Amino acid sequence: MEIIPYGGWKRAARLVCGDTELVVTLDIGPRIIRYGVIGGPNELFEISDDLGATGGAKYRFYGGHRLWIGPEDEQRTLQPDNDPVEHREENGAHVFRSAPDKYGMQKEVRITADAAAGRFVLDHAIENHGAYAVEFTPWALTVMAGGGECLFPQAPFFPHPERVLPARPLVLWPYSDMSDPRWTWGKRVIRLRQVAGKGPQKVGTLVSQGYAAYANHGNVFLKRFPFVEGASYPDMGSNFETFTNEGMLEVESLGPLQRVEPGGRAAHREAWYLMKGEQPPADDAACAAWLEAAAKARPL
Repeated sequence: MEIIPYGGWKRAARLVCGDTELVVTLDIGPRIIRYGVIGGPNELFEISDDLGATGGAKYRFYGGHRLWIGPEDEQRTLQPDNDPVEHREENGAHVFRSAPDKYGMQKEVRITADAAAGRFVLDHAIENHGAYAVEFTPWALTVMAGGGECLFPQAPFFPHPERVLPARPLVLWPYSDMSDPRWTWGKRVIRLRQVAGKGPQKVGTLVSQGYAAYANHGNVFLKRFPFVEGASYPDMGSNFETFTNEGMLEVESLGPLQRVEPGGRAAHREAWYLMKGEQPPADDAACAAWLEAAAKARPL
C-alpha cells in the first residue's frame, strides 16, 4: 500500500492486486474512489464537483463505492462522511474506519487483496454505538462509470407444474418504468444500460445466485455477495438493487435486516473481480451460461 494524492484530496490509500488497483480516500469516507486496471480507465464514477471536498454538514455523494445504512432513510442514511478516516493494517487487510455519526453509527470497510484469486475482498461493518437497539442492514453501493450495462440473473428456471410457488420478488420504485428501452427483460438475464442524459430507473430483487456484473470499457466488473436462505431482506425482500441516471449506474448489494444492540455490529461481505477484455454475449441463453460460469469460477 502507498499513500498518494488523488482527485484533489491530499491523502488516499492505493492498494494493488495483480494488475488492478483500488484507491481509498483517507481525507473523507470511507470511500473507494477508483477501481480499475493499472493505467486504465476508472471503472467507478466520480462526481467532479465533489472531488477534493472535505468537511461540512452537507451530504456529498462523491461517487465511487460507499457503505450506507438500509433501508433508505433521509436522516440515518444520509449522514455525511466528509471527515478523515482512521486507517490501519490488520492480519493482511487494510481497515478504513469512520468516526461515529450523530446517531452513534460507525462504518468500517476492511479490504483484502487476494492476488491468488485475482480479487479484492470487501468486509463492510456498521457498529451501533448508540443507546438503543436499531434494525438495519449494511448496504454496499458501487457507483459505476457511465456507458456500460448491468447484468444480473433471473431466478433458476423450473417448468410448471414442477414449481408452483413464487421464485423471488421484483421490486419497483414510483419512477421505475419497465417499458424503458434501457431495460432488457430476458428469460435468463435482466440487463440495464446506462445512457447519458436519461433519467432515473431502479429495480430491486432477490438474487439467490449471489452475483451481478457491469460491462464497460471492454472489461466486466463482477460483484459476488451473499444470499442467506430464509433471511428477511429490506425493500420488500431485496438483496440486490440497481439504479441509473444521467451519468452513472449503481450495482448494489444488501445484507439481511438485523436488530443490532448497543455495542453490536452488522457485517456484509463482497468480492470484486475485474474480467479484462471480456464482453457478455448478446444472446440471452448464452449470456446466462457465460455469467454463471464466470461466477462459479470466482467465488465469494
